[in-house]
Amino acid sequence: MKIVYPAIFSKKEDGSGYQAYFPDLEGCTAEGPEIEDAADQARAAATDWILVEMEEGNDLPELSHADDLMLEKGQIVKYLTMTIQLVPGYE
Repeated sequence: MKIVYPAIFSKKEDGSGYQAYFPDLEGCTAEGPEIEDAADQARAAATDWILVEMEEGNDLPELSHADDLMLEKGQIVKYLTMTIQLVPGYE
């Protein structure tokens, strides 16, 4: 199963890299020295977040519409795809 959520990226205040958060996935954040590293870490964090929600039987949040994302100066949005592999028999 493939799931796509927007992640918002910005440079860290101390300039040491990038940080990312998912506006739709409460508390799901990541960082990395380069933006692609931060994206890889964000994808892994979101995959874990989604798996926990699914294991607990919770519905996944709706995907934010691009027009609803409020960006601050210097922030960018990347739509990241997470691939979730369900165990056979999992519902």
